[in-house]
Amino acid sequence: MGRPEEEPVTPAAEEETPAAEEETPAAEEEPATEEEPAAEDEPGGDGQPPAPGGGETTEIVMPKMGESITEGTVIAWYKQPGEEIEMDEIILEIGTDKVDTEVPSPAEGTLREQLVEEGETVEVGTPIALVGTGAPVDTSAGDDEPDVGAQRREARTPGARAAPEEETAPSGDGAPQQQPAEAQSEPSRGDGSAAQPPPAGGDGAVQRRGESGRFYSPLVRSIAEEEGLSMQELEALDGSGREGRVTKEDVLAYLEEGRPAREQPVEATEAQREDRPAREQQRPSAPQPDADAARAPMPGDAEGYDGRVEIQEMDRMRQITAEHMIRSKQTSAHVTSFAEADVTGLVELRENQKEAFREREGVKLTFTPFFVQAAVEALREHPVVNASVDGDQIILKKDYHVGIAVAIGKKGLMAPVIRHADEKNLVGLARTAADLSERTRSKDLQPDELQGGTFTVTNIGSLGSTMGTPIINQPQVGILATGAIKKRPVVIEDDELGDIIAVRHMMYACLSYDHRIIDGAMGASFLQTFTDALESHSADDEI
Repeated sequence: MGRPEEEPVTPAAEEETPAAEEETPAAEEEPATEEEPAAEDEPGGDGQPPAPGGGETTEIVMPKMGESITEGTVIAWYKQPGEEIEMDEIILEIGTDKVDTEVPSPAEGTLREQLVEEGETVEVGTPIALVGTGAPVDTSAGDDEPDVGAQRREARTPGARAAPEEETAPSGDGAPQQQPAEAQSEPSRGDGSAAQPPPAGGDGAVQRRGESGRFYSPLVRSIAEEEGLSMQELEALDGSGREGRVTKEDVLAYLEEGRPAREQPVEATEAQREDRPAREQQRPSAPQPDADAARAPMPGDAEGYDGRVEIQEMDRMRQITAEHMIRSKQTSAHVTSFAEADVTGLVELRENQKEAFREREGVKLTFTPFFVQAAVEALREHPVVNASVDGDQIILKKDYHVGIAVAIGKKGLMAPVIRHADEKNLVGLARTAADLSERTRSKDLQPDELQGGTFTVTNIGSLGSTMGTPIINQPQVGILATGAIKKRPVVIEDDELGDIIAVRHMMYACLSYDHRIIDGAMGASFLQTFTDALESHSADDEI
C-alpha cells in the first residue's frame, strides 16, 4: 500500500512560460506573403484560433488538480475528433501521481482535435484538445487552412524547438554561412542528416523505470529515444520534477548544454604494438562464450519459464504504487512489531450501537473511527511516530493528519487523509471516514485530500488478513495495520476463579516504523497505548 506524498510546488506560471515560448517559432516559420495573410491577421476573436469549420474554438488545457500537481497524464479519450459533445459531458480521463479524474467539456460543440495522445504526460496549462462550435471539419477542403493542432504539437516537440538553429542563415551575399568544423566532419546517414554517436554507457534502450526506481514519463522516454539518450544518461540527470523526476525541460536543457563527449580509445604506441603479440602468446586463450549461454535468461525472465504465459502491462495506478513502494523500502529502515488486543468490549459496543448510529448519523458505524481515535492517542504519547526525517533532522508534526487506506476494487489502494483527527470525536471521525471512502471509490477525490498525512492506518482485517507488514507512506515514519477480529479461546484472569479459559474477540495490531528514529522499545510502547485504548471500550459505552 502506498501513495505519493507532497513535494515542493513549482509555480504554474513558471512552468507554463516555456510552453508559450515554444509556440513562437512554429508560428513564425512561414513568412506572410501578399497572397496569403500572416497568421496574426486571421480573425480569432479573443485570441482563440478560428474553428476549421467556422464558429468559435474552445481550447481545453490540462487542469491543475492540486497545489502540488504540475503535470498530468491522459489516460483515456472518451470522445474522438468529429464527435458531438454536450456542455459538461465527460470527454477524457486524466491521471496524476495523486488521483485519477474525469474531465468535462467546457463548451458544447464538436471535438475538433486531440492534441495529446493517450499515455502522454504534459504540464498543467498545456492545450490538450480543441472544441469547435461550427460545422464538422471537412477533411477534403484542402491544406490552405493552418493546422492549429499540428502547431500545438510541434511547439511541444523537441525538434521544433531546435529547428531554427538547424537552418543555415543566408549571409549578406546570399551564400550560406560556413558551418563549424565539428559539424562538417560528422559522418552522414543515408538521409543526409548527421549520424548520432552511440550513447555512452548504454544501448539507448529507455525503460519506464531506472535502476534507482525513478519513473520516466512517456514524453521523457520519447524524447530520450529520439535523441539517442541512454538510461545511464537519464539516471545521471538531476530531476526538477516531483520526487526528483526528470521532466521534459531537464532533458532539453541537457541536450542544449551539450552531452559530454565519449572517451576516444587511446592509440597504442609503436612499442606497445610490438610487445602485444608476445604478451598474447604467454596468455592462455579464454574460452569463447556459447551463444545460447550468453542469452541465458536471468531469474524472473519470462523466457526462463517453459510453460504458457500471459504478459499484462501494469496500469497507471499499479505503476505509481510500485514506484512508491520501492522508494519507501529504499528510504526507510523498516521494522514491524506486533501486539494482540482483546476487543470483546469494542465488538459488543459496536453491535449494540450500529443500527441506532446509522439511523441517527446517516453513516455506518465501522471499526475504522475507533482505530483512528486510538492511534491519535498513541501518537500524542509518542510524538516521534508523528514525524518525518529530513537528512539528520527529525521533523515533529504538531498536527495529527491520519490517512486511512481505501481499497479500490482490484486497482489498488489510496489513502485519503482525515485532517486534524485529534479535534474530531468518534461521530466526526465516522462521518469523515465514510465521506472520504465513498469519494475515493467514485473518483471524486481531490489530490489535496491525499496529501499532508502524518500517519496512516490500514484495516487489513476487513479483507480477512489477521496480520501483515505494511510499507510506510513516505515521508511518514509509521503505519499501523489492524488485523481481522477473530474469536479465540484465551486465558484470562478472574478475581474469584483465577485463570480461566474464555472465548474472546482477539485482534493483532501491526506497526511498521522507521528504525532510523524509532527503536523497538518505542514501537512496543506505541502498540501498548493503542491496544489499551481499544480494550477500554465496553458494551455499555455511549457514542
